[in-house]
Amino acid sequence: MNVDPTELIIRPITGPEELELFCQLPYVLDHELPDDLDQGRRRPAWLWVALHGDRLVARLAWWGDADADVPQLLDVLDLDDTVEHRVEVGVELLRTALAATLPPAATPPEYGRYVPPDWRDDPGTRRAVGDRMAVVERLGGTLLVERLRLDWLPGTPILEPSGRLSFRVPRGPEEIIELMTAVIHGTLDAHSLDDLRTMSAEDAAAAHLEGELARQVSPLGWWRVATLADGEPVGFVTPGRNHSNPVIGYLAVLPAHRGHGYIDEILAEGTRVLVAQDVPRIRAATDVRNVPMARAFERAGWINFERALHMTWTGGARACSGADGWSA
Repeated sequence: MNVDPTELIIRPITGPEELELFCQLPYVLDHELPDDLDQGRRRPAWLWVALHGDRLVARLAWWGDADADVPQLLDVLDLDDTVEHRVEVGVELLRTALAATLPPAATPPEYGRYVPPDWRDDPGTRRAVGDRMAVVERLGGTLLVERLRLDWLPGTPILEPSGRLSFRVPRGPEEIIELMTAVIHGTLDAHSLDDLRTMSAEDAAAAHLEGELARQVSPLGWWRVATLADGEPVGFVTPGRNHSNPVIGYLAVLPAHRGHGYIDEILAEGTRVLVAQDVPRIRAATDVRNVPMARAFERAGWINFERALHMTWTGGARACSGADGWSA
């Protein structure tokens, strides 16, 4: 199908009544959209469509906390893969939506895309993922990291305690910030390394706690600090629930205690905390290049069911003509 980007109708949806239209291009997050709209994590003004006549040829959606003034994540960007100039269509959609949604010169929110674990092996999937990334790249975004998305399923054996470590609830958010600050030094995590370009390790730890971890709807009392017999902390884990799933939100061993296999016992303890809540599954994620962490999850029997691509901007989105386009 040949579509001239200058003939598009680009606009936000009018409300939940247009979700059927919006979902004509499918994605794995579609089932979450009604509740997100109802709870304020998405708004009609953050869900945009590109129409050619009455046909949906591209769409995007941002997500944010219910009290956020601007969106915090672009997590839906879809193209009609039968359209000849689909990347240009996507560029025009994203360029228009960014200009209408974000303050002038603001840095666009990160773009995230879930893809199959073997997405590079299938030519059709590889082409579709590449088209969406091209949209973002043409407006100045770059790939920050590829991550493994992991599942623990009931019945998977959990490592028994060895007696080397004891576990307790953190004394408060301040202790987690202190421990996380120590962990960030020497981290392999791409998001933490990106944070260190613009802030101190302590500020990065505080921002992480106040951001992603604060979105857990479960109590801080589920979190665990791992200690030696003398009470010295060696690491911590933050099992919890977000708006969608039970998760291992953060898992770490302090630099001075790495290389002793403690990560396996700390992950097992976090898993036990959630299993005690009778959860149907547990989810986690780690960077592909964070090999020690990925191997810890593999040893514990977690399944890599998906990958996630994360793209970021270091400044405002690049202005592009419709012919250049941009893709995510």
